[in-house]
Amino acid sequence: MNADGAPEATKPAPPRARKGRGNLGYAIGAASIAIGMIGLTYAAVPFYTLFCRATGYEGTPQRVAGDEAREGHRLLRVAFDTNVAPGLPWRFEPETEAIHVRSGKTATVFFRAENLSDREIAATAVFNVTPEVSGAWFDKIQCFCFSEQRLGPHEKAEWPVVFFLDPKLESDPSMAQVESLTLSYTLFAAPAARNSVGSDRRASPAG
Repeated sequence: MNADGAPEATKPAPPRARKGRGNLGYAIGAASIAIGMIGLTYAAVPFYTLFCRATGYEGTPQRVAGDEAREGHRLLRVAFDTNVAPGLPWRFEPETEAIHVRSGKTATVFFRAENLSDREIAATAVFNVTPEVSGAWFDKIQCFCFSEQRLGPHEKAEWPVVFFLDPKLESDPSMAQVESLTLSYTLFAAPAARNSVGSDRRASPAG
């Protein structure tokens, strides 16, 4: 109240205070955008993986229900490469380093895995074929990489991979000079929430 009994007008906030609230608003907005972008990035991963598997992009092999292709004429060498990501205490290796496969003919190879730890662990495999151009012609019928695999303490497993090389590769000019392919796998530990001890699930061939 002033001397005449009238209510005093509210004074505007000092410029510095208004500036501080404005900066806070900008900060909150920027943080929201950043969190949203991170969320979109993670959401895009499964869609990108599906795209690669459907098109053979970046050397990703194709998944098929069965071998319906005719036997072709080319004989190609297929080598196998295995890797274990840091943080996964497993041993992982192919039964054989390489085989020769005729296009259109089904082949089966085995991979050995062993859990070197004292607890049950689940893992997933990321795979690709090099050179990248060959990924579109590398067809998998059965592979452990199609699903999560789980091994108990010091448990061992052998996983089959059944595949064939589509004979249509013989009409692809970019495959004319390709004589050798490499199928590569990298095992990663599954999220910790699924690596609980005492689960009844065990590793098994995945189809």
